[in-house]
Amino acid sequence: MNTKTEQTPDTPVGDYVKYAVALLFAAAGFVGYRYFADWPDALRATLAVAGLALGAVFFAFTTAKGAVAREYLSETRFELRKVVWPTRQETLRGTGVIIVVVIIISLLLALIDFLIGAGVRGLLGS
Repeated sequence: MNTKTEQTPDTPVGDYVKYAVALLFAAAGFVGYRYFADWPDALRATLAVAGLALGAVFFAFTTAKGAVAREYLSETRFELRKVVWPTRQETLRGTGVIIVVVIIISLLLALIDFLIGAGVRGLLGS
């Protein structure tokens, strides 16, 4: 696990302009989606997704926060390679245990509910 304690510098003024451009890309895709209503839906959706993707790519590759996000995702991928995933048999066995425990607890709660209900009915005389 990476335990960096360095402080990130303040956002440069130029990054605010880049944020605005990235938002404009995304907004242009959605405005285009609404403006070209006579186009097929798949083409309009592609236009919206392309605008959003261009904005995200512009953000990720040009701003300081984008570089931090890229580094975080890179470290996350690295950590995921270390994970030992359970086998299919272990997963099925664990799922079976959970189902059995849920059924047992449900039956116990139903029994407790029945006993408390019977006690209240006995006290109220109904």
